[in-house]
Amino acid sequence: MNTLLLVSFGEVLSYALYILIAVLILLVMITVHELGHYITGKIFGFGIEEFAIGFGPKIFSKTKKNGEVFSVRLLPLGGFCAFKGEDEDSADETAFNNKKPWQRMIVLASGAIMNYLLALVLIAMMFGVYGHSAVMAYKTVENPAIVSEYALKDKDVIVSVEGKNVYMVTDIMNAIDGKKQGEKINATILRNRQFETVEIILQADTDFQSVEDLAKLCKALGIEYETNVNGEIVSTEIRTTGIKLGFFKTVGRTFEYSFKLAGTVFTVLGQLITGTLGLNSVGGTVTTISITAKAIQTGGLWSLLNIAGLIGVNLAMFNLLPIPALDGSRIIFTAIEWIRKKPINRKVEGIIHTVGLFLLFAFAIIVDLNQCFK
Repeated sequence: MNTLLLVSFGEVLSYALYILIAVLILLVMITVHELGHYITGKIFGFGIEEFAIGFGPKIFSKTKKNGEVFSVRLLPLGGFCAFKGEDEDSADETAFNNKKPWQRMIVLASGAIMNYLLALVLIAMMFGVYGHSAVMAYKTVENPAIVSEYALKDKDVIVSVEGKNVYMVTDIMNAIDGKKQGEKINATILRNRQFETVEIILQADTDFQSVEDLAKLCKALGIEYETNVNGEIVSTEIRTTGIKLGFFKTVGRTFEYSFKLAGTVFTVLGQLITGTLGLNSVGGTVTTISITAKAIQTGGLWSLLNIAGLIGVNLAMFNLLPIPALDGSRIIFTAIEWIRKKPINRKVEGIIHTVGLFLLFAFAIIVDLNQCFK
């Protein structure tokens, strides 16, 4: 009994450590984002009131000689760079709204740019150490419906499909979407450490409805998977692995992979808007931390670099969306001011951003709760 308790307590401590690492990853990404605003703000002479790491009550604060406040706050799930006169008119020439529109737009976009640059560095590290991402058919069906000497075999690594490089499962889905059972597709695979070009006969139609249609993909490629009593897929024998390439290919594929991640963000968003993807497929901050912790626990440093890069790209793309309270929306308001030669009423804009921020927090809480009780 005591041994069981010790093992259980050890597992709790171990998972708590992964949770802490996940929180730190998110905090670093947010801090880097705000640092982008801060650096460009300083370059253009913007007045800065406070640079804060975290939200809530201050646990540490230091005021510089120029009046800028640096603070660390209690809740490590956010941060901000507060500019003078950001949401109001001011006589101070260093105030945010007194600066030229193009300067404000650069400052607003710089947070996302910093997130993206950091993500590129992390992806390059991952590709350099572990190889670029590819998809492995870890275990294939022993007696596929259509037998072919070119069918996938256990532990074949799918490098490209129909001439398109494969980094993640969605790349395969995009390459073969809309094809019919019995059609042949061309693929480059890594088998027994040798690259081969093969034909794969599809064993099912591939009319994918969303990024979650893994069952259709597994059927089509002859890869094993399991479902629950409701027919929902619970596990697949599709794995992510790495393939070592030369320096220049690694650099090139770092950018390509980041573009793939960015595209996935917009794909998922579009599927959420159209209803193709349900809310139970997304989560807020708590879900992000939980998934990150589990990924690091099972995949180690490779997963840490991969998911940190994913979070970086996600933050960059998400913050540039034209949603009230986000940088993308503020950029649009600034662009309108630049075109009109006068701003939209500051109070109206402030209300729009405040409501947008409230709705974003509410959405994040709702989807997190939905993940907890689904």
